[in-house]
Amino acid sequence: MGFPTKVQLIQRKDSQQWYINFPSAVAQALEFICGEVVEWIVEDKNRLLLRRRKVSVTVPHQMESD
Repeated sequence: MGFPTKVQLIQRKDSQQWYINFPSAVAQALEFICGEVVEWIVEDKNRLLLRRRKVSVTVPHQMESD
């Protein structure tokens, strides 16, 4: 299943910044952590590969006790 996402551009006087936001469902499925470092690899003009720099350790969610 795909998640369509728009590419955004912020044009400044001396530079440009391009943004691609992840839909929440994608970020949650990949269990991203705020501040996690990833790198983009350009495979060709139609494909980008996102690779984690470090393998994250999944910490199980603790259930709240009543």
